[in-house]
Amino acid sequence: MAIDLSDYEKGPDFEGDFDDALAKVQKRLEKIQVAHIVHRKRSVVMLEGWDAAGKGGIIKRMTALLDPRYYKVWPIGAPTEEERGHHFLWRFWTRLPADKHIAVFDRSWYGRVLVERVEGFCTEREWKRAYDEINEFEAQQVDSGTAIVKLFVHITQKEQDKQLAQRLDSPFKRWKTGAEDYRNRARRAEYLDAIHAMLKRTDTRWAPWQVIDGNDRKSARITALAAIADALESHVSMDMPDADPAVVELAREAFGYKAKE
Repeated sequence: MAIDLSDYEKGPDFEGDFDDALAKVQKRLEKIQVAHIVHRKRSVVMLEGWDAAGKGGIIKRMTALLDPRYYKVWPIGAPTEEERGHHFLWRFWTRLPADKHIAVFDRSWYGRVLVERVEGFCTEREWKRAYDEINEFEAQQVDSGTAIVKLFVHITQKEQDKQLAQRLDSPFKRWKTGAEDYRNRARRAEYLDAIHAMLKRTDTRWAPWQVIDGNDRKSARITALAAIADALESHVSMDMPDADPAVVELAREAFGYKAKE
């Protein structure tokens, strides 16, 4: 069944204790990262969405308890001159995670079929060809053992305008907005067409899309983090190995360690 963004515009208020729910899902994500390290797994978490939809807030809370040595956040902007001289996927190959690591993409290779399509930064032939190229790229990663989690954070025009106004009103948030936001806003209908086409053409069994209703920030954050945790946990065993007997013996000799009953 095709994904329709209009199904994700209710923005229901979060019910319950937000801080408690956030702490629980963050602790769960912390354990899932440990499982990645212990079992030498690797995963990609990728977020797309409208300007001011809350992607950064989700990522900030996702990574709050993670060990920084084993994850990397990649904020994806316009390609450099060197990157433009290669196939559009080249710059993402160099950012894929190694074993034990989780790579988080704030925007991604889907720029080819979104902003590059709408703004005319690539030819029609290039962006139409990109759907198959992306599907094959993601299939290669999954076949090689990398889990891919894809979220699209959706907000209405009314909510986006509210968030843009808040950024202008806050001196410490103004850096997050600029003329590009308003250029994109003016072409919302074109972006909607591009997003729906993207969701239809790249929602695959090996890398499915999950749309997050971002119109209530608290609900969106918990829903997104729970979706990420569910997807990552399905990729890795949560069973932890017993302590190394040699290390246990060293601890016994060093300070009289005794295992808890």
